[in-house]
Amino acid sequence: MTNLKAYVGADIFDGHTRHTHSGLLINDGHVADIVSTSEVPNDYGVVKLDGGMLTAGFVDLQVNGGGGAMLNNAPSVDGIRAICDAHLQFGTTSLLPTLITDTKAQTNAAIMAVKEAIAKGISGAIGLHLEGPHLSIARKGAHDPQLIRSMEDEDCRQLCALAAELPSLLLTLAPESVTLPQISDLSTAGATVSLGHSDADYQTACSAAAAGATCVTHLFNAMSQLGNRTPGMVGATLDTDSLYAGLIADGIHVDPAVIRIAQRAKQGEGRLFLVTDSMATVGTDMREFSLGGRSILRRDGRLTLSDGTLAGADLDMASAVRFMITEIGLDAEEALRMASLYPARLLKRDHEIGSLVAGARADFVHLDGQMQIKNVWREGVEFSQS
Repeated sequence: MTNLKAYVGADIFDGHTRHTHSGLLINDGHVADIVSTSEVPNDYGVVKLDGGMLTAGFVDLQVNGGGGAMLNNAPSVDGIRAICDAHLQFGTTSLLPTLITDTKAQTNAAIMAVKEAIAKGISGAIGLHLEGPHLSIARKGAHDPQLIRSMEDEDCRQLCALAAELPSLLLTLAPESVTLPQISDLSTAGATVSLGHSDADYQTACSAAAAGATCVTHLFNAMSQLGNRTPGMVGATLDTDSLYAGLIADGIHVDPAVIRIAQRAKQGEGRLFLVTDSMATVGTDMREFSLGGRSILRRDGRLTLSDGTLAGADLDMASAVRFMITEIGLDAEEALRMASLYPARLLKRDHEIGSLVAGARADFVHLDGQMQIKNVWREGVEFSQS
């Protein structure tokens, strides 16, 4: 039996165009069409909304944790479910559980957990992001330096095989810890290669992009900076049309002025997109948690190690969208693209998630005039209602 519903009464932003006086048609958990309200078929049950806007569910490619769980601490189906559910209330309907640099045993446990979660249809989990261990100790951030190492041939073979098994595999690595042929092999195998936690110079970063890297992880953080004679990885990102880049928009990780400069500078196919880099605190009131035997403190919107080093972010995607609008001055449509369409496009899955086009999954969010979330639907199923 089909489940036909038409959502009317709100503007509809499909990821490309804003539609007014229209209805979003949902058929069995997928988008059927967007039509004028006068053209809603009689066999669709009409759901009347009280203004605001419907937009595609958010897509977050860097989610370390949420709901009290961390993938590193809880590499299990239950842990992944808890993370996905915690972020759903903030509009994120698709995410990549992210494993920070860890032991081989814990990495394998996380891989098996994600495979099982996807096989069991855990809603929200769309693949895996491995952030490390093939990083630069010089730009380690909160990663454990004792676990950072160069990529070996066997690592590359295993990751290429994993890319063929998962719907999406995002790999953050430093060019100085891998070879260009390894980057090429990983990209050819279907992995999305992202550069990060790296002290690489401009030319090295550009060479990695030419070899197949298509993204940069949390732009400006844990990487070589833009200098007048040393453009660094930041310069390579802004100057290379093909590179996408994740951005933590919380006003802590990157100054608003720098974000505005980056927005104006970034040209070409590759786009800046929003990530939360969120930790276990999202959706909870916890003040402290442990990661790899180290305490992470939550204070005034910051998550830090005891020495003050930033350790992920205390951020949800809805807040990041509002920050881009109110603090950066972006129009609502572009801020929403950064949270949905652009990350989905990076994964080459924007026909499926991140937009409200015919055939896409019925993941959508109802926002009020202040961009606060009123309702969320994932695969056509309503999660919450104000």
